[in-house]
Amino acid sequence: MKSLQRMFRFVKPYQRNAILSMLLLVGVVAADLAIPRLTQRVIDQGIARQDMGTIVSTSLLMLGAAILSALFAVGNTLLSVRVAMGAGADMRSAIVRQVQTFSFGNLDRIQTGQLLVRATSDVNQVQFMVQMALRMLTRAPLWMLGSVVMLIATSTRLALLMLALFPLVLGLIWFFLVRARPLFLSVQKKLDRLNQVLQENLAGVRVVKAFVRDEHEKARFDQANRDLTSDNVRVMQLTASLLPTMRFLVNLGVVGVVWFGGNLTASGDFTVGEIVAAINYMSFSLFPLMMLGGMAGPISAADASAGRICEILDNVPEVQSRPDAQAPSVVEGRVAFEDVCFSYNSSNDFSRSNGARATKVATTSDDLVLNGINLIAEPGQTVAILGATGSGKSSLIHLIPRFYDAERGRVTLDGADLRDIPLHALRTQVGIALQEPVLFSGTVRDNIRYGHPEATEEEVIAAAQAAQAHDFIAAFPDGYDTLVGQRGVNLSGGQKQRIAIARALLVRPKILILDDSTSSVDVETEAKIEIALEKLMADRTTFVIAQRISTVLNADKIVVLDRGQIAAEGTHAELIASSPIYQEIYESQLGNGATDNG
Repeated sequence: MKSLQRMFRFVKPYQRNAILSMLLLVGVVAADLAIPRLTQRVIDQGIARQDMGTIVSTSLLMLGAAILSALFAVGNTLLSVRVAMGAGADMRSAIVRQVQTFSFGNLDRIQTGQLLVRATSDVNQVQFMVQMALRMLTRAPLWMLGSVVMLIATSTRLALLMLALFPLVLGLIWFFLVRARPLFLSVQKKLDRLNQVLQENLAGVRVVKAFVRDEHEKARFDQANRDLTSDNVRVMQLTASLLPTMRFLVNLGVVGVVWFGGNLTASGDFTVGEIVAAINYMSFSLFPLMMLGGMAGPISAADASAGRICEILDNVPEVQSRPDAQAPSVVEGRVAFEDVCFSYNSSNDFSRSNGARATKVATTSDDLVLNGINLIAEPGQTVAILGATGSGKSSLIHLIPRFYDAERGRVTLDGADLRDIPLHALRTQVGIALQEPVLFSGTVRDNIRYGHPEATEEEVIAAAQAAQAHDFIAAFPDGYDTLVGQRGVNLSGGQKQRIAIARALLVRPKILILDDSTSSVDVETEAKIEIALEKLMADRTTFVIAQRISTVLNADKIVVLDRGQIAAEGTHAELIASSPIYQEIYESQLGNGATDNG
């Protein structure tokens, strides 16, 4: 239960309401425990003696106790709900904040569906347990302790009979807790899988329909659904068998009190009122155990969910700022790769984090995506990166904003190791437009201003014009106030890419990265973008990944990557004269003139 105990730190900000809630619960228990004693008084001093005054006065006291119990219970419920909802909201916020600190390496190992389940279903399980802890789980021991005390005060011999049942009931509850936890953990994992399949199905619905894979996706979802249902049935069968067993033990205790107490009453050692009070206190003392038994399933589920939440909160970001990192006062934009090696297999394994930095997996040369990269981009230079699919182009530029860290060697900015620069300070100097642009719900203006929310309207329009996006945006009925659909569904691929370029330009970065960001744009528009960018790129270092060689002919430096290594480097004229790989790329795309130095 350590994971579940850790979750109660989210209750600390609400401890005032939590304490008040438990105090009200004490009032509920005290009022409830007073009623059997008052019932005994009505029977022994009122009914037996036919004293209407005692009957009326005691009945009024019982009514008052019932009213107080109800009021205290309502207050307890209201406060416990506030505490639980607040703690749940803080848990979700903590998960999202933690995920925002993750590097790409962490996110590569955590599926989106898993994060969604942990931020919703798992948090709901723990949230429910927080509420129950302030209601049933706190009330049960108070009620049981008070009932035992009152039963001892009524009859020590009957109290001993009840205490004999406690080990049986507690042992039964513990057995169910131990058996249920792994089952609930399995349920949550199956829910992860169900969410993953559903998310892929919805996100790729156009591909599914295009390839007529409806039946395949239905079968895949049905299988995940059946697996989840099967585990849920096993859990429910286990928990459903607990309460009847508990009820049998409680009834057994009541039968024992009636039989033993009835004999005492018949012999004159016990009054009728005392036997009624004893039965009530017996029920009161064992009923909390039934409550705990009924909570065995939710407790196990909450503990399993708490462990999954802790996996997220304890996961250490692979890329972090060093404690002594300092932001540079001036950034010139000189980027250097010094004998850089990188492998995705060397990243920390999410499943082995457990709150501590995981040991990196040893990599071989065959695992390296980048191997021995030495490259310098001077301030203001445009560096084009070419290469076949899988040659390491995107991996190379992802090291510049430290989406990943090099396994060996280092990347520097103006001579300073990137790891010595705070992440925030580094990334504010880098603007990036990816091949697959991500747009957010909101207006076109909001998306362009995403990295610079304070930008003026003139700055937004200037960035859009440079990215050749202004004309099509202005043609929309609502212009820059046009709402972007989910994942930019109401925009074409080229329009989304141009908005992404405008977004990157608006932050006025010292380093600009264009990762095949015009792949969905026609040649004419791409040429216009290049012309508009020439002026903007003059005072910033630019890295351009392109599939079309025509877009990089005028770059200051062209780098050809092959299997994670630099196969050639130079200007177009130099490479066309000396690099067979570059000549092959040039010939395959532009045909005649492969040996033309112009």
